[in-house]
Amino acid sequence: MKTDYTIRPIAYIYNDFPNKFGIPRQSGLINSLKSMIIFEPEYRFPEALRGLEDYTHIWLIWGFSENMRSGWTPTVRPPRLGGNTRMGVFATRSPFRPNTLGLSSVRLEKIEFTSEYGPILHIAGADLMNKTPIFDIKPYLNYVDSHPDASDGFAGPVKNYTLDVSCPNELLNILPENKRESLLALLAQDPRPSYQNDPKRVYGFSFAGFEIKFTVHEKKLSVISVIPG
Repeated sequence: MKTDYTIRPIAYIYNDFPNKFGIPRQSGLINSLKSMIIFEPEYRFPEALRGLEDYTHIWLIWGFSENMRSGWTPTVRPPRLGGNTRMGVFATRSPFRPNTLGLSSVRLEKIEFTSEYGPILHIAGADLMNKTPIFDIKPYLNYVDSHPDASDGFAGPVKNYTLDVSCPNELLNILPENKRESLLALLAQDPRPSYQNDPKRVYGFSFAGFEIKFTVHEKKLSVISVIPG
């Protein structure tokens, strides 16, 4: 039986997240976040996407390109459980897996056909870092992929966790208008690991070409600076 397989990226995603910190923890949480998927030259065939325009959502199979840990362990510590409780790796969506593959469902907004890059997929709600490799794309089928009666396991009690975000207008207005809603939604989801809860600590992450700095006290997040670059 063959035990080693080789897969190669068919495309890469491009968006506003140059680093891991700040990325939504799940796909579909923030649908105002926009991304583009640009295919590698050998896959830029419009006919390969024939019929995809009829779907509203697609599955992305991708790689945790910034997962630098070697090997794997059978248990991991999910951040939303405080970073101290161990759960089985196959009961989580941790990036530290035997094979560093991710799976995300995203909204397909449109397919653009260009002379330079071939077909480009414009999507919303992705939870991927900029330039993440995409290994495959499949249509989302509502009649088999949606399970409204499914149990959320241990993730259920924390899925609606949000913060109250305070961002002065003079800071929010530094951002382009089409990025403001997404930033506020990102911050409300609390980018910090749950085990980091120091009200005096200043956190920061890069988003859309800006460095966002903030503090968190109890359930309130306060933006203290928005710096271009």
